[in-house]
Amino acid sequence: MSKQSHVPVLLQELMFWLRPNSRGCYVDCTLGPGGTAFRILELSEPGGVLVGIDQDPEAISLARRTLGPFLPRTHLFCRNFMDLKSILASAGVGKADGILFDLGLSSVQLASPNRGFSFLDEGSLDMRLGPFAGPTASDLVNTMPETELASLIRRYGEERYARRIAKAVVRERNHLPLRTTTQLTAIIRDSVPHSYRRGRLHCATRTFQALRIAVNQELEVLERTLHDAPDLLAPKGRLCVISFHSLEDRIVKHTFRALSQKPTPTLKILTKKPCVPSMEEREVNPRSRSAKLRVAERLSEGETGKEDT
Repeated sequence: MSKQSHVPVLLQELMFWLRPNSRGCYVDCTLGPGGTAFRILELSEPGGVLVGIDQDPEAISLARRTLGPFLPRTHLFCRNFMDLKSILASAGVGKADGILFDLGLSSVQLASPNRGFSFLDEGSLDMRLGPFAGPTASDLVNTMPETELASLIRRYGEERYARRIAKAVVRERNHLPLRTTTQLTAIIRDSVPHSYRRGRLHCATRTFQALRIAVNQELEVLERTLHDAPDLLAPKGRLCVISFHSLEDRIVKHTFRALSQKPTPTLKILTKKPCVPSMEEREVNPRSRSAKLRVAERLSEGETGKEDT
């Protein structure tokens, strides 16, 4: 495997729960540069099959190079994972033995200024995960009414100064449209208290998160796909989700709980508490510090499972 700047988080724990084997079929719904997929294909030699999905064409291109030795056993799709059912049908897959989601941005995406995900570099205020995902972050900050923008920043970013930030954005856009990440970052910095600028998190982190989630409709797509996933798993197949902030983790937890408590449950929750990175991993890869892994298993027909959370 070639050296990559992106390091998969919780990889050892994920492989423990996913249990790749040579008779299995596994679906990586957030393929990225392909690091996790590479490990799955290694552990499932010689016959394991992988379906990789990513709506970012650059990610698909990188993954194709990463997975070169295993391409005969892979199916790659440049699509949104909300199309999971039709994607598996296109790949000729009936039921999968494992489906995984790693919901964080890849280091490759963060390092591309033209994508607009990072507030540390100047770039276009885009934030679309795919090239055809609809309105950009620039479209939102330049057109949304102040109250709606404040609500968006508060809801998706859990930002305490959402109203102040939205008011400053509207004031500034009346003079000059916001087109770059540095423009927006400067507005946020100037609108929040001095003490907030010196906090552990960069003062623009939560606003950028909120806009990215809104642009890509991430939470709505995640919840809908998690409800679909059990129907695509073989009995005893595993559903593994790595989230990076509380809104995602809450959706995963509540969806797993709902599917495990139905009159006819489809999932059994395996992780009593979410798996989190070790101190060693957090030191080596600071990006992993907020990661949480939750795992559930597809129940066989007639089987009942107890929730362990």
